[in-house]
Amino acid sequence: MRQTLIVVGAAIVRDGHVLAAQRAEPRAVRGRWEFPGGKTEPGETPDQALVRECREELGVTVRALGRVGDDVPLPELAKRISRPAVLRLLRAELVSGDPRALEHLAVRWVATDELRELDWLPADIPFLEPLGSLLEAHGSPA
Repeated sequence: MRQTLIVVGAAIVRDGHVLAAQRAEPRAVRGRWEFPGGKTEPGETPDQALVRECREELGVTVRALGRVGDDVPLPELAKRISRPAVLRLLRAELVSGDPRALEHLAVRWVATDELRELDWLPADIPFLEPLGSLLEAHGSPA
């Protein structure tokens, strides 16, 4: 069995809000919301992948702070790449820059009470509850 591919998502928290990104591609999911991030590269840790992906997708520097919730299996991706794949959400601190939608249609800061109003990708939905608890517990700046 080949090693599990870890896809990282960034829960960038600021002032009791989390950053959400609206997908541009592929067409089938255009307009739906996700936590920014992407696949780990060979030899890259999830924390390193998170920093790289946020720089590429948002033009910001972040520091990974730890997991949010449990990994979510990605069966459709696993089938395409012939190995297990999971989505791992990592809380991230914004170190420098203002997030911009470089690869997305839009980015938006979302409060706890707005989390369930967005049309999230299915893999991101299991993170909403633990993230809501985190936002409520840490409503001050990250």
